[in-house]
Amino acid sequence: MNRNLLLVLGLTLVLAVSGVFGCSQGSAAREAPLYLQADNNTTSQGDIQVSGLGEITVVPDLATLRLGISSQDDSVAKAQAEASKAMNQVIAVLKGHGIAEKDIQTQYFSISQRTKWDPDTYQEIVIGYEVSNIVSVKIRNIDKVGAIIDAAADAGGNLTRVQGVSFSVEKPSSYYKELREKAMADAQAKAEQIAEFYGITLGKPTHISEESNPTPPIWDVYYRSEAAGEIAPTPISAGETELSLSIYVTYAILS
Repeated sequence: MNRNLLLVLGLTLVLAVSGVFGCSQGSAAREAPLYLQADNNTTSQGDIQVSGLGEITVVPDLATLRLGISSQDDSVAKAQAEASKAMNQVIAVLKGHGIAEKDIQTQYFSISQRTKWDPDTYQEIVIGYEVSNIVSVKIRNIDKVGAIIDAAADAGGNLTRVQGVSFSVEKPSSYYKELREKAMADAQAKAEQIAEFYGITLGKPTHISEESNPTPPIWDVYYRSEAAGEIAPTPISAGETELSLSIYVTYAILS
């Protein structure tokens, strides 16, 4: 067999092996697959890599409210003055309900033109200005969320814009010990099942990494309703939220 043919066969073999490993890596989307790695260490016959997931359901202790003021007028000065007055009233009401100043943060502020299409000149013409001011409010007393929303809406009047409210856990790290225990137990069970299936003996973990997976807060949009001329109280329910943590563990194979 000549050298050129040997070279072609060698390249073909390399490409084939690369394709196999490329497919195996691409398939690991959510959970780390079984991973066996041979080495020349006399005390270890390879490795097994598994993932473990810990999940718990907790009651939220923090609400985040996004609300703001939007004012429109034919001049910037008038729109801005009206928006400032309304926002100051809203903030005063928030503080009156026990919200600390540090828990009120401006998220968005803008001054924009309002335009319309003029069919005679084929151009956009300015018809006024809009001032928007949105704040994020942390509410630590979950039971007061509905009352605070109502009070803020009353203070801002028709200029009030409530974008939504979300619920979360202020200190999720306090749950990490329980999450790690559940995740490690899950990883250990998987490793033992794999070892039993292949008839191998597990050693101690040689590498451990973790990844927390905080559940994104779900925003509930607030709609104010009127019935028989009276404002209906805003019902707010915090419900429950889920916390999770993933752990990736590599175990040595002893035999």
